[in-house]
Amino acid sequence: MLRYSLIFLIVAIVAAVFGFGGIAGAATGIARVLFFVFLILLVISLITGRK
Repeated sequence: MLRYSLIFLIVAIVAAVFGFGGIAGAATGIARVLFFVFLILLVISLITGRK
């Protein structure tokens, strides 16, 4: 999940460089959501002791 978050972040940066503001904003939002889902799952995994 962290990999997808980084991919969307790279897409957002590339889109911003080329001037595609709408796509960059959407990709940034998706990357942010995926990153927070990753963090929540990581915390749950650490609390329960599962890998």
